[in-house]
Amino acid sequence: MTPTTKKSCADRLKRIEGQIRGIARMIEGDRYCIDVLTQVQAVRAALKRVEDVVLKDHVEHCVEHAIKSGNAADQRRKVSELLQVLSKVPG
Repeated sequence: MTPTTKKSCADRLKRIEGQIRGIARMIEGDRYCIDVLTQVQAVRAALKRVEDVVLKDHVEHCVEHAIKSGNAADQRRKVSELLQVLSKVPG
């Protein structure tokens, strides 16, 4: 992972961690269900953004490096890994 991506993801995850703690407090405080659900959706969207950033970084660096290397086995491995991960992503 590039240093910029690493910092961006770490910062985003710290914010998400705070959001999760906030949701736990909302539940403990008997907050309105719709308010809790709204915050859960916000966390899911924030995690999706982290996922997108990591995926972009992986393709731009790891996969691209495998392509440039000319190593067919490494190229197949990187594509296979990527397809395996993407097949697990909920639609």
